[in-house]
Amino acid sequence: MFFPDYRPRRLRQSEGLRRMIRETRLSVDDLILPLFVIEGQGIQNPIPSMPGHYQLSIDNFLKTARGAFELGIPAIVVFGIPAKKDALGTSAYAANGIVQKAVKAVKEKLPELVVITDVCLCQYTDHGHCGVVEGDRIDNDASLDLLARTALSHAKAGADMVAPSDMMDGRVAEIREVLDDNNFSQVAIMSYAAKYCSAYYGPFRSAADSAPKFGDCRTYQMDPANALEAIREVTMDVEEGADIIMVKPALAYLDIICRVREEIDLPVAAYNVSGEFSMIKAAEKMGWIDGTRVMMETLTAIKRAGADLILTYFAVEAAKELQS
Repeated sequence: MFFPDYRPRRLRQSEGLRRMIRETRLSVDDLILPLFVIEGQGIQNPIPSMPGHYQLSIDNFLKTARGAFELGIPAIVVFGIPAKKDALGTSAYAANGIVQKAVKAVKEKLPELVVITDVCLCQYTDHGHCGVVEGDRIDNDASLDLLARTALSHAKAGADMVAPSDMMDGRVAEIREVLDDNNFSQVAIMSYAAKYCSAYYGPFRSAADSAPKFGDCRTYQMDPANALEAIREVTMDVEEGADIIMVKPALAYLDIICRVREEIDLPVAAYNVSGEFSMIKAAEKMGWIDGTRVMMETLTAIKRAGADLILTYFAVEAAKELQS
């Protein structure tokens, strides 16, 4: 097809035509809202690096969850900030832990809202790492039991889905076995399968108070330069029983989302992480960009790359824009 016989601009002449041939359609059904929950009452602590987001006590967490649900957002993912931390992250799997209480509360008030829980130890350990520390290293196998116990405690509280984000080898299989052995075979696993050791997590670590107190996460999170390794990680988690596969971060790893989408037939999720959110908000505040248009363009790009689900701090804003 060559000019002048073929003129691509013919189908761009009006909004109606553009809508008719649009290839990628972003929907509120694609969105998952991350929320941070903290002990206390009446608390709504602003997160300075993430405008519009807060550390929420359960009462305010419920209000925010309800607001998201009323906008049509089908799911939230819950991150807990405990009152105390220790070397083994015992608050992560305590029956009365902050996430467990929040899950019970939201499932009681909003049973139709899909509740996903982050399964990791970093917010709960005094060293800030995602697993058990032995000397100066993270002990993979010693961490698996604690991660599985955390997932089980979330399932007992009423979680619809657990999302292990720790990147320990073998944790999906361990969690699936523990859930099944305890009659929670209906609880799904969304695995952070290809989670990179990224500098884009900075605002989140401040919000969740989860920055490592020594070293970094490079011995367990993936090297940003690697793509083939992502496929191996994804394949492993599929074989271990994951129901949904996640790539994190999203925007700097659109190629990974695309390759994963081509390799597997499970749903693919992508995490539009805190740094990606905060950069857009900062540029918008400076007047350098149209924040709403860049938000929608970014989310559409993630969907176009192959993501079926998008975890994003833009969920509420995007849902309102999609309805306008």
